[in-house]
Amino acid sequence: MNTNTDTDTDTNTSIRVLIVDDMEAHRRRLERIIAGCGDMESVASANSGYEAVLYAALHQPDIVLMDIEMEDPLAGIHAAKQIHEKLPHIKIIVLTVHKDDNIIFAAFQTGIMDYILKTAEKEEIIEAIRSAYHNRSPIRPMIAEKIREEFVRVKKTEASLLYLIQIISELTPSELQVLKLLCENKTRKQISEERSVEYETIKKQVGSILKKFKMQSTAEVVASVNELKIFEVLKKL
Repeated sequence: MNTNTDTDTDTNTSIRVLIVDDMEAHRRRLERIIAGCGDMESVASANSGYEAVLYAALHQPDIVLMDIEMEDPLAGIHAAKQIHEKLPHIKIIVLTVHKDDNIIFAAFQTGIMDYILKTAEKEEIIEAIRSAYHNRSPIRPMIAEKIREEFVRVKKTEASLLYLIQIISELTPSELQVLKLLCENKTRKQISEERSVEYETIKKQVGSILKKFKMQSTAEVVASVNELKIFEVLKKL
């Protein structure tokens, strides 16, 4: 990997970079890094998501280095989304302190090219800019790990979902209705009154539900069913 600060492009065209960060120290560091590269130039600096969108439209940079938390915690995410929608030719690299999974996936859903921590060495930042410019941004180890974790989570969720739907298919219509009411936080007494059924009958139905789910308490069953939004899924079937 070539990380020197000399030109790494195929032509004499400079890579035009817009820097977006609400902290002046971070902007200055990035400006110094870019100034040290003969194949790059900083066309503007913005300190908010609003300015990021405005300057992107005005300056038409090749690359935007985008902070996330500025005027609000997700300002950079919102700005990246707007830029990608209106100016899809502009490549966006998120440069942030955040490692949160939800923020990482939210960022990539906006169409960004890369996601780097602000603590990254200048060589990594330079290489990221050049890679994004040439449409060859790598999936970094941190991102790859998050993606693998997400695949595992989704696979487990799918398996759990199929398992619970199989159990639910074995419930009687009455048991299914009782389960639905339990998932709405109704008590056995409330369910018996709502269904105009003897309390003991509801107790037996709940006992049957627990047996089929192989669980010890209604709280466990309700937590499992609600976590996977089973009844929402069933409506779509």
